[in-house]
Amino acid sequence: MKLLAKLIGHVLANALGLWCASTYIPLFGLAGGWQALFLLALALAVMNFILGPILKLLLGPIIILTLGIGLILVNALILAILDKFSAQLTIGSIPALIWGTIIIGVANFLIHLIP
Repeated sequence: MKLLAKLIGHVLANALGLWCASTYIPLFGLAGGWQALFLLALALAVMNFILGPILKLLLGPIIILTLGIGLILVNALILAILDKFSAQLTIGSIPALIWGTIIIGVANFLIHLIP
């Protein structure tokens, strides 16, 4: 039950972050409606659960040397992979990718502050 609640929290946070990024960042676009947004958010949550620990393990020295800022690189890689395999998400530049990663990360952080 806790895992399901955690997954729903991640999906909602990712949906909020993706929506904010597509609204406020140029060259960061979402095609489709709310259903496409939640499918992308679900795919991003699943990729974070599966690929996140693997990439954190591989990029561990960079994360340690940058005092945690390297986690932005991990999240950006996951978002770039999602962009590559999804027709609904379009990220047009590296700055759009970085800013989108930061916005999605902040949305996840804020959602997880709620008890």
